[in-house]
Amino acid sequence: MATWNLDPGVTHLNHGSFGATPVEVLAEQQRWRDLMESNPVSFMLETYQPALEDSREAIAGFVGADSGGVVLVPNATYGVNAVLRSMEDRLAPGSEILITNHGYNACSNAVEVSARKVGAEVVTVDIPVPVSDEESIVSAILNRVSERTALVVLDHVTSPTGLIFPVGDVVESLESAIPVLVDGAHAPGMIPLDLSSLGASFYTANCHKWICAPKGTGFLYVAPQHREATYAAVVSHGYNDAWPGEQSHFQSQFDWTGTHDPTSWFSIGAAVSVMNSHHPDGWDGIRSSNHQLALLGRDMITRAVGTEMLAPESMIGSIASISISPLDGTSSDIFDPLMIELRHKWAIEVPVFTWPDRNHRLIRISAQQYNNLHDYERLAEALIAEL
Repeated sequence: MATWNLDPGVTHLNHGSFGATPVEVLAEQQRWRDLMESNPVSFMLETYQPALEDSREAIAGFVGADSGGVVLVPNATYGVNAVLRSMEDRLAPGSEILITNHGYNACSNAVEVSARKVGAEVVTVDIPVPVSDEESIVSAILNRVSERTALVVLDHVTSPTGLIFPVGDVVESLESAIPVLVDGAHAPGMIPLDLSSLGASFYTANCHKWICAPKGTGFLYVAPQHREATYAAVVSHGYNDAWPGEQSHFQSQFDWTGTHDPTSWFSIGAAVSVMNSHHPDGWDGIRSSNHQLALLGRDMITRAVGTEMLAPESMIGSIASISISPLDGTSSDIFDPLMIELRHKWAIEVPVFTWPDRNHRLIRISAQQYNNLHDYERLAEALIAEL
């Protein structure tokens, strides 16, 4: 049973941004830290690699991936950057990288930088909301694919809009002619995953969000045909196989990129186990109950602000975005005045985004095991008062 160290005086409706780690998992991380600090040299040279292999197996099993294609990374943004850097010598001038306007800003920035370096063009597919069905998203993406498309980068669960994209249908249509990089930052722990059957060339995600592992835990999965040509964003000892491990050359690039605190990685298995024990039906129960609570919260908030639903229920996982009134004046994605007001006046943590432009705003709610219906009632009350 997971227990949480969250401030009881705050209504926490933003699990989606940084997650929250159960006390039991933090205790496991501290056990690893104590072991590391008792003999740092022995830990790094003898304990580190076997512990990393155990964590690799734990996350590979959880997401249905061949462990030979899994490496641990700090976060999904690192994974996206590693793939893009590795792809640069395969992107010809004039080629196209396809993204959507629902993409995560940090990763869209990484695409822009790599495209600029090689003289490629970034093609952004506009997918307006409300969205009627998954098929319209697939059609919008495939209709923008051309003979110059060299890479497609898609979010599995979009960050600002909170939608589950039908990446499986896109992958099935494009692979293996065109590689697909899936940014699955929110997906593990929110929706069922089987990466071996998905068939994407690259899949990267976070473990600190819906798996509830400590901060700084993510993974990158690379399909067999791309492993020898995929490198870590940081070049270190593994480049010439100087790091002592029995893993592949591909994995040795990522397994040691310099001294860091690996205890968050080594706690992934504990997070999977602790969260599984939290619900009588294990992970299926967690995903289902979070989904149902997110839908209830979405419906309640949508009625409170008087707007329309942005997507069908099948495209909602454990986060949902609701359209709210546009802002008079200027703001940034991080410091929207409404978000600040909700934090300091109402003690509610919930993100407010300007999307797709400064004339539109979304508020995104999360549902995790520590939430209940009263949390959304309180947000509805606050929005009625503030909007």
